[in-house]
Amino acid sequence: MDSQSYKTISANKNTVVHDWYIIDATNLPVGRLASKVAQMLKGKHKPSYTPHVDTGDNIIIINAEKVRFTGNKMADKTYLRFSGYAGGQKSARAEEIMAKHPTRIIEMAVKGMLPKNTLGRAMFKKLFVYAGGEHKHSAQKPKQLTL
Repeated sequence: MDSQSYKTISANKNTVVHDWYIIDATNLPVGRLASKVAQMLKGKHKPSYTPHVDTGDNIIIINAEKVRFTGNKMADKTYLRFSGYAGGQKSARAEEIMAKHPTRIIEMAVKGMLPKNTLGRAMFKKLFVYAGGEHKHSAQKPKQLTL
């Protein structure tokens, strides 16, 4: 009698291969870009996805200053932060953040979609966002990814 074994194979840090991808964010909506990037940082696009292992890829995003919001979100959306002290809550509109630090819009959107634990912080370290079209990761030979 021929018996087959169907065993679930779990990935571990020794068997995972982290690829490098580059995404041009020109004229892409922030939320749709962030959700796709978060999915790739988690590794959910791979058949070897394992929830407790960082199976995701390294993502480079260029032209972050050319990303867009739908509707009136550029003028209306506010981002809150809190220093921890009484009266320490500060707010800024999306257009103000975009003028000073264009990379932070994408970073905050992606970070909010990742797990809030040690694994999520490790996944976030594999995201590299640049305001212009230049990046310093050409030695890794990233593959172009279109969304």
